[in-house]
Amino acid sequence: MTRLEVFGVGGLPEITEGMDLARMIVDAAAAQGDPIVDGDVVLVTSKIVSKVEGRTVELDDVEPSDFARRWSTTWDKDPRVTEVVLRESKRIIRQIGPVLITETHHGFCCANSGVDQSSSGAHGRILTLPLDPDSTCRAQRARFAQLGADVAVIMTDTFGRPWREGQTDIAIGIAGMDPLRSYIGQHDPHGHEFRVQEICSADELASAAELVKGNTSRVPVAVVRGYEFEPDDDASMAPVLRDAERDLFR
Repeated sequence: MTRLEVFGVGGLPEITEGMDLARMIVDAAAAQGDPIVDGDVVLVTSKIVSKVEGRTVELDDVEPSDFARRWSTTWDKDPRVTEVVLRESKRIIRQIGPVLITETHHGFCCANSGVDQSSSGAHGRILTLPLDPDSTCRAQRARFAQLGADVAVIMTDTFGRPWREGQTDIAIGIAGMDPLRSYIGQHDPHGHEFRVQEICSADELASAAELVKGNTSRVPVAVVRGYEFEPDDDASMAPVLRDAERDLFR
């Protein structure tokens, strides 16, 4: 593998609950002259999955707790958003100034439980992460197969990272391929044996896809073509999530 192709899939309509996402992606890709083919990796922004699955919250329907009100008043936040962040979290990992770092019910460690106010579809509406990203990816992969394309599917979201400024897209759900590529037990050209080298290829693909999606381009889907992966019908993000006892930040 010496060359990859990465392209965005444009022309999708405003996404609403219950839409056939795979069908729309297949049709839009074909319309722009880039039909989805076997072996592609289709990367879908979690935001549109949340819309399809009805993971929207109208802020007018939220009654903040006393803690949400007190904390939000201190840091000039909307207490209704804070309340949703708390509901979507398993626990608060760090609370530093106006920043809440939480662990979600999925096991993701991120800012604000992944709750998103941008491009939600309406003023006063926010989006929460899909309930089971791996399950959604498996269902979408099966739907792509029904439509004639054997592909891997990755759901992406934007996360911050320890040690570094800036955010990057990472994988939060996967189907059809192992999220990790291990070199453990292999040797470099000089005979050195790799003992810990394990690449999170799912995150690398997610970051590559973000380069052609962006946050304001209205292109929530990308395709990576030419990446060689071993099909894995049992794939999940579970192996990527580090246990708390091995995590230096929890």
